[in-house]
Amino acid sequence: MSKAGSIGQTRVGPGLWVLVILVMIISLIPFYWLMNTSLKVGSGLATADLWPRNPSIENYFVVLSNPMFLHAVANSFIVGIVTTALALLFGASAAYALARLPLPRKALTLALVTAVTTFPVITIVAPIFNVWSKIGLYDTLPGLIIPKLTFALPLAIFTLTSFFREIPMELEEAAAIDGSGPVGTFVRVILPLATPGIATTAILVFISVWNEFLLAVALTSTPAARTVPVAIAFFSGPNEFEIPVGLISAASVICTLPLLIVVLIFQRRIVAGLTAGAVKG
Repeated sequence: MSKAGSIGQTRVGPGLWVLVILVMIISLIPFYWLMNTSLKVGSGLATADLWPRNPSIENYFVVLSNPMFLHAVANSFIVGIVTTALALLFGASAAYALARLPLPRKALTLALVTAVTTFPVITIVAPIFNVWSKIGLYDTLPGLIIPKLTFALPLAIFTLTSFFREIPMELEEAAAIDGSGPVGTFVRVILPLATPGIATTAILVFISVWNEFLLAVALTSTPAARTVPVAIAFFSGPNEFEIPVGLISAASVICTLPLLIVVLIFQRRIVAGLTAGAVKG
């Protein structure tokens, strides 16, 4: 038997399966405890039972009947979808240029673009707050989309650049021979082949924008433009000394489920996009 055949027939040992199951349990415990708490009401919130003694979906009804929360969900979808669309539009063009065009110091340019994502968000909150207050963008959806795009765009460029590099140059040369221009080749040849990478980038960008809190809380002051994380943070109990743990847990579950469903549906594309460029045959 050849070496390649023996490698292909290598079986996963029980130790690895135990490790995988252990990691899954550790990863799912926080979400399970969140759901557990969301099903408790009244005195049950003070207990630490692994399963609620009297499970109730009352918290979900209260959260879903709250118009401010529903408005925050709508704001999150608007900000997330618009920011993701803009990040893909500009990010795909920039990534294609960095991957294909003979630009000087492309590696340095990509490194600088990626470095933007490492900047602490808190360092730009105060300047943006001052500028937005003067030009009328404070407490508006565009005022959230623009700074969020600042951090989403480098992520899109970095992910898509790695994927575009793996598309064979011969396809573009064949399209050029057939009379297709650079734009036509990019739209009709490259983008369809880059679907896994684009889907991966869209999901990663949308999740990061959906979960972002600091910019959303610093650049809004009313429910008009608040997103879901901020709306949950402003949940209040019957009095100022009581934290509505059950309502916060229910709202968190509601906001997590859409992301979880999307990841489960597109998990193969996510893996394909994240591993693009990792192995060359």
